[in-house]
Amino acid sequence: MSPQQARRQQTATGAGTVPATDPYFPANGDARYHVHRYELALDYRPAPNRLSGTARISAIAAPGGAPLAEFAFDLAAGFRIGRVTVDGRAPHYAHRAGKLRVRPAKPLTPGAAFTVEVHWSGNPKPVRSPWGGLGWEELTDGALVASQPTGAPSWYPCNDRPADKASYQISLTTPSPYAVVLGGQLLTRTVKSSSTTWVYEQSAPTSSYLVGVALGALQQVRLDDPVADEVPQHGWVPHHLVPAFGATFARQPEMMRLFQELFGPYPFDGYAAVVVDEELDVPVEAQAMATFGVNHLVEGWESERMVAHELAHQWFGNSVSVADWRHIWLNEGFAKYAEWLWSERAGGPGAAERAARSHQLLSVLPQDLRLADPGRRSMFDDRIYQRGGLTVHALRVALGDEAFFRMLRDWTRSHRHGTAGTDAFVAHVQRYASAPLDGLLNAWLYETLLPPLPTA
Repeated sequence: MSPQQARRQQTATGAGTVPATDPYFPANGDARYHVHRYELALDYRPAPNRLSGTARISAIAAPGGAPLAEFAFDLAAGFRIGRVTVDGRAPHYAHRAGKLRVRPAKPLTPGAAFTVEVHWSGNPKPVRSPWGGLGWEELTDGALVASQPTGAPSWYPCNDRPADKASYQISLTTPSPYAVVLGGQLLTRTVKSSSTTWVYEQSAPTSSYLVGVALGALQQVRLDDPVADEVPQHGWVPHHLVPAFGATFARQPEMMRLFQELFGPYPFDGYAAVVVDEELDVPVEAQAMATFGVNHLVEGWESERMVAHELAHQWFGNSVSVADWRHIWLNEGFAKYAEWLWSERAGGPGAAERAARSHQLLSVLPQDLRLADPGRRSMFDDRIYQRGGLTVHALRVALGDEAFFRMLRDWTRSHRHGTAGTDAFVAHVQRYASAPLDGLLNAWLYETLLPPLPTA
């Protein structure tokens, strides 16, 4: 497929709109309805790894077309379904191969609101993927959720497509020695006998894979200055790791202030950085929170860039989410470039020097990846991150700093809590250029050959 054909296909199928199915994960999600709110009441016992839950899911049948006679949620096959209702009435349902298929007693009118209640229980475990297990993961003493891109069904019934964003209220009851951290505002914490119930509200629209959970023997640490900082920032850390956490995350409040200056207002009510007492391959991204392993608590650029990277995702990936997974570079390219911007402001190598190092790295690697549609097998290839960051830097060089940062702030504002794709971003960028950028954008986004290093 030529770059021109790739662009035409993306425009036709909706990089700026949302395709009926995700091209990379066509079996996930259901476009026949939209969820606008999940209310989850969960009980988790770590020792037997036992989860039971009730989900109240408020949704709207897609407008137009025929009445909705059947719809489906994604839910891992290992759970037992106790009861399902649709608007209080018992439907026909079947739970097989990771799909909970529901047939209401009466077909739903297009555009009509409806409410589904699902009771389920079982032993949560990661769902299999080409990148290993995804979703709910048992730890030595606790649990965490790492769902990107398709792990959310490992623990709750959902419409597992990134474009179907909804608000969440989650109540989780667990033994009292454990703390529960979710991305959102903690409404209540109620102790009853040996159990504690934690209730969180995330009012901002959230993609299913970005609902994060961390559960363990964690101590809360405040990072922000309540006088100087607008955004509450907390750490949740095992007690013996608090000193190391303080050293690694000491500059996060500065990053928050910088990113608000460059990207626009922080899009959520607060931010939680969680550290678990186990090693993780990479930090875990979630909305309004991120989870790090004990191996990430080291001083130096490598850990500092990870802190910056995960924080930047709150703007790029979480508030502005991908319309579908072809456009993952919009998440990772901007988060990578945020690392370079932080380095530049913090007194380290400037973004131009970081870009030159990245360009040198890519120049000796295979040049067979199309950034704007890398394919499912390559969506987490490190070249997406590096070339994505270089693409953003090329735009900065072409536009100049004043227009470039104005473009970024307008992008995060106009798509706040929404979804977007590559064609929408290309159209947005062109409005800030004094001359057409077709050649530059085509070379970086749709060609596979690495373009020359962008220089002022």
